[in-house]
Amino acid sequence: MTETSPPTAADLLARARRVLPGITQTYSKAPDQHVEGVYPVFLVRGDGCRVWDVDDREYIDYPCALGPVILGYHDPDVDAAVHGAVDAGPCWSLGHPLEVEVAELIVDMVPGAEMVRLLKTGSEATSAAVRLARAFTGRDHVAMCGYHGWHEWAVGHTARNAGIPAPVRGLTHQWAYNDLASLERVFDEHPGRVGVVIMEPVGVVEPRPGFLESVRDLAHRRGALLVFDEVITGFRLARGGAQEHFGVVPDLAAFGKALANGYAVAAVAGRADVMAQIATTTFVSSTFGGETVSLAAAAATLRKLQREPVVAHLWRQGAAVRDAFNRIAASHEVPARMVGLAPRRVLEIDADAGVDANALKGLIWQGCLDRGVLLSNANFVSYAHDDYAVARTVEAFEHALGEAARAYHCGDVAGALRGAVPGEVFRRA
Repeated sequence: MTETSPPTAADLLARARRVLPGITQTYSKAPDQHVEGVYPVFLVRGDGCRVWDVDDREYIDYPCALGPVILGYHDPDVDAAVHGAVDAGPCWSLGHPLEVEVAELIVDMVPGAEMVRLLKTGSEATSAAVRLARAFTGRDHVAMCGYHGWHEWAVGHTARNAGIPAPVRGLTHQWAYNDLASLERVFDEHPGRVGVVIMEPVGVVEPRPGFLESVRDLAHRRGALLVFDEVITGFRLARGGAQEHFGVVPDLAAFGKALANGYAVAAVAGRADVMAQIATTTFVSSTFGGETVSLAAAAATLRKLQREPVVAHLWRQGAAVRDAFNRIAASHEVPARMVGLAPRRVLEIDADAGVDANALKGLIWQGCLDRGVLLSNANFVSYAHDDYAVARTVEAFEHALGEAARAYHCGDVAGALRGAVPGEVFRRA
């Protein structure tokens, strides 16, 4: 019998192009979002804060699977819980005790959570929250700030809105973060019809003092419910999410990503009187919402968040990475900086730098990759990012920003890239 060699990255990419539109299942992971031709396309293994690609190259990982990996890959507590659930069976003809256990943990940890519906993805959770808020208020229009998933109500304003009926697009209205007047205008332009205000409580820019409170009060004064999209912020900024960190409790909140350290589970949680509609008038149902392998991972993750200083570690190590990058970039006079709260940072290029921002960003990524550090548009830390990993990352920054400085000051950033300039997922329609 002839042994078959494992496929190379090039082989897999060629096969993927034939059968997978966009190569990956999430736009942000696609090759054209990185330095295509240089960046790895397929990862196959993870341990702690490190990942390996199909060619067995090792990287310190900062995308953390776009945010889900909060404890680290191959976490022993999560693995033990998952193995037990796999042995027992993943899906059942009736309910399972883990559904109760995970819901109770969320209610115990999240200030605004009185009842919980378990789902699989963040987009499902935000969409369920919007449906519940519409049902409760009897109003169809949504005031939306930020990105909230791929469902029809959420992406009608983007260039990727083909297939979304115009009447559906007309029910969602954009407003700007830290700009209460822009939300006021949405209410004024659609009097008595806005039933939902949905927002990420924080993204890259922090809320101005009193802003979140003012949004909540305005929504309630105008007859709408406030929904926090905590798919990213949930369990990273505080055990109870951004609502605990900022002390502002919404009517409903959507959670996902870090809820189960990489396993597929999400939740909508909030006021009991709003959530109770699921049992009477509002349809939110999922066969795999009670899938027990992911719920076992969620229970293990939440318990670890309760008993260990995970959140404090994320703040400390994230700040160390962000501050080192900004110090080194300033010393090399590279117009780039890491911005955002320490547990999640974004690489930003100065708008007035006179350079293709995506090209410079890609060049920095490329230099870090050469030193075994994997970056992406949004970068996180996990409980497994120890001091040694951070020190190695700082060394990679010295190398990458030194190279970027030479190219930038010579006016040839794009020429220094060994692959394609990274693209962008979304543009407004």
